[in-house]
Amino acid sequence: MKIVSYNVNGIRAALNKDLDLWIKEENPDVFCLQEVKAVTTQVDPKRFADLGYEYNYWFSAEKKGYSGTATYSKIKADNVENGIGIALHDKEGRVLRTDYGDLTILNCYFPSGSSGEDRHEVKMTFLKDFNSWIKKLLKTRKKIVVVGDYNIVHLDLDIHNPNRRDKPSGFRPEERAWMDEWFAGEFTDAYRLLHPEQNDVFSWWSYRAGSRRRNKGWRIDYASITNNLTDKLKTAEYKQKAVHSDHCPIMIELDI
Repeated sequence: MKIVSYNVNGIRAALNKDLDLWIKEENPDVFCLQEVKAVTTQVDPKRFADLGYEYNYWFSAEKKGYSGTATYSKIKADNVENGIGIALHDKEGRVLRTDYGDLTILNCYFPSGSSGEDRHEVKMTFLKDFNSWIKKLLKTRKKIVVVGDYNIVHLDLDIHNPNRRDKPSGFRPEERAWMDEWFAGEFTDAYRLLHPEQNDVFSWWSYRAGSRRRNKGWRIDYASITNNLTDKLKTAEYKQKAVHSDHCPIMIELDI
């Protein structure tokens, strides 16, 4: 199974940059989009259905033009669930679950705390609540892939300037510690499993000062896989030449 995850920073804007043609070329079985900033009626389903993605599942935010997730698939999901049962997070359309046999894919858009301390606190609350929720889920769903924009730099390898002292949200000790615990537990960082020392591959770049051209970025988009899937992982890579957004996609392949 080939899975692509992509924060498109607005699906309509990305489609105007030929996102569908890129998807056709990559040809994943499932692709998960974050920050769609739209509802289903604002996107012509034929644009992806004509490429073989007959099934699309959306979890839009209540606020128009904000946040939201969407999962497109060539395979019909056995089960689809929106949210984690907490209104604070679910009203922003942040977690979309699809099950395919014994495999669960969680399409996630973690909150950004960059707009202020209040939003950073919302982010930290989300991390706590998401962790509690997924521990319960793991009791019944043993094979899980968690893809999406986590909005957190984990390692010094994952940012172009690890010595910066201002510690913006996304690079603060408390959220990086959450990632330490996350990857020390039931989940493995798919990319780092195959590329443990790579230090120049990022997934987000500021629009300012030619950051992308100079590769001054952060790795904040991840594919986490339960440890029982590590021997099934064949490929994990960032598609940095895809320029439909200020992020780039991550792609993984699992032999299932």
